[in-house]
Amino acid sequence: MSMQKMHLRAKLARGDAPTALVLKNAKVINVFNGKITQDDIAIDGGKIIGIGNYTGEREIDLEGKFVAPGLIDAHMHMESTLVAPDQMARIIVPRGTTTVIADPHEIANVAGLAGIRYMIEASEKTALNGFFMMPSCVPATPFENSGAVLTRDSLAELIDHKMVLGLGEVMNYVGVINGDQDMIEKMELANHMIIDGHGPEISGKSLNAYVINGIRTEHECTTVAEMEERIGLGMYIAIREGSAARNLDTLIQGVNTHTKHLCMFCTDDKHPEDILREGHIDYNVRRAIELGMDPITALQLATINPARCYNLRDIGAIAPGYDADLIILDDLNSFNIVQVYKKGSLVADHKKALFDSQKVDPSSVMNTVKIKSVTPEQFRIKLNSDLVNVIHMTPESIVTNRAVRRVYLDLDGYFTPNKLLDVVKIAVIERHGNTHNIGLGLIENFNLKNGAIATTIAHDSHNIIVIGDSDSDMAVAVNELIRVQGGITIAQNGAIKATLELPIAGLMSTDSMENVSEKLSELRKIAYESLQISNKVDPFMTLSFMALPVIPELKITDQGYFDVTSFDWIGIEVEG
Repeated sequence: MSMQKMHLRAKLARGDAPTALVLKNAKVINVFNGKITQDDIAIDGGKIIGIGNYTGEREIDLEGKFVAPGLIDAHMHMESTLVAPDQMARIIVPRGTTTVIADPHEIANVAGLAGIRYMIEASEKTALNGFFMMPSCVPATPFENSGAVLTRDSLAELIDHKMVLGLGEVMNYVGVINGDQDMIEKMELANHMIIDGHGPEISGKSLNAYVINGIRTEHECTTVAEMEERIGLGMYIAIREGSAARNLDTLIQGVNTHTKHLCMFCTDDKHPEDILREGHIDYNVRRAIELGMDPITALQLATINPARCYNLRDIGAIAPGYDADLIILDDLNSFNIVQVYKKGSLVADHKKALFDSQKVDPSSVMNTVKIKSVTPEQFRIKLNSDLVNVIHMTPESIVTNRAVRRVYLDLDGYFTPNKLLDVVKIAVIERHGNTHNIGLGLIENFNLKNGAIATTIAHDSHNIIVIGDSDSDMAVAVNELIRVQGGITIAQNGAIKATLELPIAGLMSTDSMENVSEKLSELRKIAYESLQISNKVDPFMTLSFMALPVIPELKITDQGYFDVTSFDWIGIEVEG
């Protein structure tokens, strides 16, 4: 900043000249000391100049409404909104989220650095602060095939970008704990920055080994005990409230006077329907208040805490020198946001965006389903024993268990579904390099009947994952995704019932979030009514996580079953 500009700012802060804008008669929420004062907020050049009694070239009387800093999502994947960044910003900014810390490892697993560059460029064209963490695990593990491999040298190309804050969630926790050279090299690259964690259920000395080289955050806590152990090591905890994983109600019990400064809010993965119905980070704040948290504390978790965690010096508070990213509320307890300012400009009014985002050409991340059609025969499972390992899925959780079940075989020894047993087929088909890999397995507790669901959203390598009780329907569903170059589809009785097309890397739509949500609702209705899936299950997001081989206990990749606990392959048949 020039000396001249510094002198001007000081002059304005002293009140010696009017600022460009003054928000008058505001209840200003101070996230540093927890106080609320009746003051004016002076703004000039997109910055907060001062709090007090000011005059402006333009003055707006807020008539006693509350003013708080813009909200920050401490950890999220833009791709999970299923829309391009411009459409995401159009929806979440009016709900108060002015900054996101995004890990683009979903699109990076499909399109590598081209995918990351697309997300950064597209975000820069919106009224949203889109900061990024460089994906640390592309692929997530060596036990699956993704569309790209990002090494230390790959990440070095973007690590110094102005919108990059550090290294994204380190999912290969076994590699970190055991000193894997590739992981150590990536962590060394970012050792002057923040490194995000992803270490569910690690404890004791293993946790010490995990954090020793600079991992400072965790968003995978599901119990207060996990949370407290990590806070005791100085880690920031991002309390997640997404679509498939909802941990806020549990973890809020671990937030107290001694721990609150190391707690934040995040969405991680949240679908369009939930964002449109509930909100974004504003929902986390609202829910925390409903559960008894002091509203100022809830705001601190959504503003200054993540700003401090990620060394964002200019956002997260209402104070001189901070960006004028502000939300206006008519009531603090109900947390109803009526207006949003971004760097002093009104960008949203009563949930309606007032800004236009420039679209970015997505052609570099299109046409990513690179396989030929499949046949029903490729989904047949030949067994020598009827005693098998099964993925036991738990509603509203991405954690699974390994279950042993006795299943039905036909006269030729092939698995066959039976209405008396809730076990159906699940498969992952590699879609990036045409390896012809198909990993086959069995899953229970989905309660699917008479059809198949398939999607190109299959964390984290994003191959095609399909579940069904009919080989022919599974093939029809997969072939539909090949035809439309990605999406979510349902097949029944040999025909496609409905499809949501996601042509951007097989992960995102070019359509509006409202239209995507409407199509998802149609698909969900079919899943619940025609396929009889339990309404306790989010069928699409839950299915997408069954391919994630870094979340316990049993998952499936294009190479077969993967036991996350032993970090090794297992067969479908029970050994011994």
